[in-house]
Amino acid sequence: MPETVRPDGARIHYEVYGTGFPVLLLGPGEVPGQCDGARAAFAELATALAAQFRVVTVDARHQGRSTGPAEPFCYGRTAADQLAVLDELGIERAHVVASGAGTPQAWRLVQDAPERIAAVVAHAPVGIDGSNTLGDFLGTFDEAMRLARAEGVEGVIAEAALGGGFAARPGAGPYARRFEEVSSFREEILALRRERYIVGLVRFRDGLWPQGSAFFSVPEEWLASFPAPLLVLPGASALAPEGLAKRLAAEVPGARIAQSGPGTPDRGTETVDQVVSFLLETTAR
Repeated sequence: MPETVRPDGARIHYEVYGTGFPVLLLGPGEVPGQCDGARAAFAELATALAAQFRVVTVDARHQGRSTGPAEPFCYGRTAADQLAVLDELGIERAHVVASGAGTPQAWRLVQDAPERIAAVVAHAPVGIDGSNTLGDFLGTFDEAMRLARAEGVEGVIAEAALGGGFAARPGAGPYARRFEEVSSFREEILALRRERYIVGLVRFRDGLWPQGSAFFSVPEEWLASFPAPLLVLPGASALAPEGLAKRLAAEVPGARIAQSGPGTPDRGTETVDQVVSFLLETTAR
């Protein structure tokens, strides 16, 4: 199983498909409230890209097969994990294709290592516009905290055992996958008092959805100096509103917006073709 081991002991799982110019995929992740249609559209896009590019998929900490300490979410640490995977593969420069909750990770990666990123595709980018509020994002953790208060850590772990991860079972919290699969991690969390677990949830939530920027991981004013070509595929959910995609296209110099968004089955192939054409064009550049 390909993985890179980080200094704090986290194991970051990745996989590589196809050949050609590298494309780093940052998937939707496990966030309650993200629409299944966006996930399906991203999977279709990933398959199409592997036919022409060297596609690298990375599981963020506590998602998929990646592991890590029970610490608050941190965009800087996630970007460092992704760069470590590129380093291990000998990739000096890559495109980034991100979806949903993966898009704030992409912004931070570009900010931290602009010389490593050739172009970015943002599929259903999440963030705050006039149609939603920070409360919509913070609310994705409400059930995790409610269940912990009502049934303790034991109840949280029992919920995780039912399967499906955080997206399917919000009460199981962001460590749901590891609760399912790693007995030593379950024991570590069971040793915590209920109050300490809930404090950890709040810190994780506030790291994932911090106040201060509509884009969470980078300052809003930074967009005006975005250093890479950008293609935006609008979302259509409360966490990935169309208005945010339009703002990105308007404020990032030279950015483009796809002519058809995700969740439009009769034009899905056209959208994929636009992404492939955009990446081929920026590769040649």
